[in-house]
Amino acid sequence: MKEAIVHLREADPVMRAIIDQVGAYQIQFRDPDFETLVKSIVYQQLSGRVAGVIFGRVTDAAGGRLTPESILKLRPVRMRALGLSNQKTAYIRDLARHARDGRVAFEELARLPDEAVIERLTEVKGIGVWTAHMFLIFALRRPNVLPTGDLGIRNAIRKAYGLLELPKPAEMETLSEPWRPYRTVASWYLWRSLEPDANL
Repeated sequence: MKEAIVHLREADPVMRAIIDQVGAYQIQFRDPDFETLVKSIVYQQLSGRVAGVIFGRVTDAAGGRLTPESILKLRPVRMRALGLSNQKTAYIRDLARHARDGRVAFEELARLPDEAVIERLTEVKGIGVWTAHMFLIFALRRPNVLPTGDLGIRNAIRKAYGLLELPKPAEMETLSEPWRPYRTVASWYLWRSLEPDANL
């Protein structure tokens, strides 16, 4: 990781200032499995506290461990009673079917290039590019991911680089060129520059 920090500090003076402000790189990784993706769906567009309560209820109802089989044993009406919306219930069940049928094989994802992982995951209802990027960063530990659709990253770039408006994806790609091949590390520092205490 020292190599990534040295590269970013030398490649971009703005990133150097952010690294100095934030301090040591301490990313929190998750397991590259079914449960992590279910959690991503549950947490979409909810506060962390509310999402955590719902996720805990779903895990308990599924017998303490989330697997495709344990999810599919839960009736949709039961899942909605636990606090999931109709949409999220449908999304999680679709993910469970994809995983059960081998269309999303987690042991296989680890061997695929980033673009192929995104393509495979976004075939599941409710999993968009943003969720796929988060899985690449926090579960598969890929070093060069720039989540161009993430509002936090866009806000951090706007603030750090003195932009008048939120940057568009193409602008972010251009600006991040010097960060390669460590755009994941740069993204983590951008998040932390806005939320120093975030659990990332």
